[in-house]
Amino acid sequence: MATELYDLGVPAFTRGLRALDALLDKAVAHAAATGQDAEAWLDTRLAPDMHPLRKQVQIACDSPKLCIARLSGVAAPVHDDSEVTIAELKGRIAQTLAYIASVPRDAIDGQEGKEVVVTFPGGQMTFEGRPYLTGFALPNFYFHLTTAYGLLRQAGVPLSKRDYMGSPG
Repeated sequence: MATELYDLGVPAFTRGLRALDALLDKAVAHAAATGQDAEAWLDTRLAPDMHPLRKQVQIACDSPKLCIARLSGVAAPVHDDSEVTIAELKGRIAQTLAYIASVPRDAIDGQEGKEVVVTFPGGQMTFEGRPYLTGFALPNFYFHLTTAYGLLRQAGVPLSKRDYMGSPG
């Protein structure tokens, strides 16, 4: 049996978002144990021209929800990027996971050839469904997930590769 589009995206997005949620839990626990302020880490950046941790989490949520919405046609929740606390970011992750889980498999499968147009400041890109998922949405998601992980490691949160990978299922 051929791998369906749903199988290429939804499990990876779900696992990654659950891992991100757990990374934030570990950050809060580490901050409490060491007398640090985990909320202050939300403004940290790897480089001056990169987004801070807060925005990395927001984009790590946007990439899967917009991918699923573009492929399925099922409207995604709208977030205004106003989260200022870890609890609010965890809420956004939970909303994104709930949205992804609510989209039926048959709304995504079969969209391999669907035209997907991504508009961003300064231009747009046009894809077919499968290359959009595998060549744009998934790499973008993992970039922001990895950057969030790196920022927390830089802050001293004791995370491992296993934490980044999350648990299957």
